[in-house]
Formats: sequence, C-alpha cells, structure tokens
Amino acid sequence: MLFTNYLTVNEQDTEWGLTIHTVGFQEVAPHSVYPPRDRNHTSKHMFNPEKGRILDEYQLIYIVDGSGTFESSSCTKRQIKAGDVFLLFPGEWHTYSPNKETGWKEYWIGFKGYNMDDRVQSGFFKKEQPVYNIGYNESITTLYSNAITIANEQKKHFQQLLAGIVSLIVGMTFSLHENRKLTNDDDQQIVDKARIFMQDRLDTDLQMPEVAKHLNMSYSSFRHLFKKYTGLSPTQYFINTKIHLAKRMLQNSATSIKEISYLLNFETPEYFAKLFKKKTGMSPTEFRNA
Repeated sequence: MLFTNYLTVNEQDTEWGLTIHTVGFQEVAPHSVYPPRDRNHTSKHMFNPEKGRILDEYQLIYIVDGSGTFESSSCTKRQIKAGDVFLLFPGEWHTYSPNKETGWKEYWIGFKGYNMDDRVQSGFFKKEQPVYNIGYNESITTLYSNAITIANEQKKHFQQLLAGIVSLIVGMTFSLHENRKLTNDDDQQIVDKARIFMQDRLDTDLQMPEVAKHLNMSYSSFRHLFKKYTGLSPTQYFINTKIHLAKRMLQNSATSIKEISYLLNFETPEYFAKLFKKKTGMSPTEFRNA
C-alpha cells in the first residue's frame, strides 16, 4: 500500500515561512524490497538504503508498526521501533530501512522554511538526537492522513493549510516525546501495542480478551492499565476508533453507508447508524452532507 505526492511551491508560499514538498504513507511487507521498485520518486528523493542520501529539506517520518534501523552523519546506527519518529535534516547524510523480518508502516512529510530553521537554531531539535519516541497516537496519524488528502486535492492555498498541519505534528512530536520521559515506558509500550493490534483489526469483531491474550495479560489487568493511560475502556476505545475511521470514509470516499457498516463489521447498518449518531450527534447521512 502506497500513497505519495510531490508538491509545487510558489514565491508566496515561501514567504509563509514553511513549505511542504512531499507527503505520503506506505506499508512495507516483511521480506519485500525497500523502497518499493515502483515508487515514483523525483530525482532528489531517490533513495538507496545501502548508500544513503542527502536532502535539501526536513522530513518527519513516523513508524506506526514494525521495526528497522536509522543512521545519519550525526547519529550512530540505532534501532527504530513502532511509535518512533525520526527527523531528517537538510544537508545531513542519512539512511534508514525496515527490518526484513517485520517490515514497517511509515508516514512521512517533507518541508522546509525559516519557521523550522528557527526551532533547530533554538535547540528544540538537534541532529545528534533525531529520534523521538511518541508511541502510537491517532491524532498524529490523522494529521498525516489529512495532509495526504489535502495534497491530493491541491485546492487554492493548500500549502498554507499543510504548513499548519506540519507545525502541529512537529509540536506534538516534541511534546509527546518529552512527556513520555515522565511515564512508565514499559506500561506505555503495552498500551501502544494494544492500540496497534486494535487498529489492524477494525474490520473485525475483535473481543478485548483477545487483545489481553495477545499481550500475555489477564483481561482485568489489561483493562485497568489501558483505561489508566487512555481514559477509556478497551471496548470504548475500539468503538470510538471505528467511528473515527467511518467519519474519514464518509468524508473522503463515495462508499455507501451500508458498505461502510459492513467493512467495519458492525452488526447491521441500522446499528451502525444509531451508534454513529450517539457518538457524533449526527446520522451518517447528515455527517456526509455537512
């Protein structure tokens, strides 16, 4: 699965302080070629992991599943796991790739401008510390997905809208990384694994004891830990995530409401419509029209 877009920039966009040049998502299966041979790179984005590359822009790459390695001129080779973000700096040699055994899922967005330069010069982001552990965060994956949609549509002033999304992703990455230092990392990783496990099964009738079993925990311990970190029971979280995906499908596709209900494995379209209205205050039809 691959979504990628390379974007044009005009002089007015540059004056905004931040311009976006590429955005995308791809899922790399275990034991597959990386990058995929059919990837439609521009010449400056061509990438051979064995040789590495140097870009003239920043790129913020978010790994939501799988694992791999990252290395740059200022950072020795290190392991990357799900929930890690790494920042590529302009003019800095780097290379990265997923592990053959796991593959990975990655979001990326490339940008440049004095807004980001100022943050680097102020010490918020350093070439020597380019990896940030933020865990699995739906708000950030949604921002990346929205950026892909905006890039595909390219309506007037889309660059300014994307600049706002980049600023939010950058700010959230910094904040989440710093705050995770204050939490129990082992517990946080368990919750992150549970959320990824749920995300990959939104088209099923997943039962929460199955998630606990996957994590080698009792259901009561898992439920208590999950609610402590998310504020929601696992069941509530799973349903809310399904509704969130349904909203995106209603916004960005012509898929019928009936088909969406089946794709997300709700009992009936009527049950889906009732639950959707309870969660959002609108029926699926009203939401799509709005």
